[in-house]
Formats: sequence, C-alpha cells, structure tokens
Amino acid sequence: MKSWIHAAPYLQVALGGALGAAARLGVTRAALAAFGPGLPLGTLAVNVAGSFLMGVLFVALSGRGDGMAPFLLTGVLGGFTTFSSFSLDTVVLWERGAQALAVGNVVASVALSVLALVAGLAVARGIWA
Repeated sequence: MKSWIHAAPYLQVALGGALGAAARLGVTRAALAAFGPGLPLGTLAVNVAGSFLMGVLFVALSGRGDGMAPFLLTGVLGGFTTFSSFSLDTVVLWERGAQALAVGNVVASVALSVLALVAGLAVARGIWA
C-alpha cells in the first residue's frame, strides 16, 4: 500500500504532462493557422505563457502542502513548456543572491542546448542520411 503513496506524484506528473503537452500542441497549431510558418510564434507564446503561469502557481502553491505542485508545476507546465522550469530555476538563483550563477544558467542552458541540437542533427544525419 505504501508504494502507491510514493507513486502518486509520478502519476500526477504523468497525467499533468499529458494535459500540458496536448495544450502545447493546440497553441502551436492555432498560432500556425493564424500567423503562418514565418516565425515560431506558437513556441514563443507557450514559453512566455508557461513562464508567467509558473510564477503565479509557484507563489500560489507555496506552503500549501496539498500535493497540487507536482501535477500543476512539473506535470502540466512541464508538459506545456520546460522553459517555465528553466525560468523559475534562474529566478530562484537570482533571488538567492547568486546572480552570476543565474546568468551562467541562462547562457549555458541556451548555448549548450542549441549546440546539443546541432550535434544531434549531425549524428542522426550521419546515421540515416
């Protein structure tokens, strides 16, 4: 019985992640239909909205202890956009007085993620091209 208690946050995150990912697809498709493929406005909208909601929900859920944080923050918003988690991590570092680490997190996350994508493309193209 106790193992189900420990599994509950994972189930909450899984369910929330499915809902968030479906919402992301909906926003992305709506933006593509409205504005065309010129700019990734759907991705921008998801990242900005997800980051805003992460800030609101982080404050709203802090100290409540009702178990909604895994579902809403990690699950729904994590499935909607992981950029919101990155944004929260960065601001928490900044607010703790670790401004250099916060800036380093931004630079490293963006640069290393783009480089990793380029590396992944090169590896995959080397295998399947």
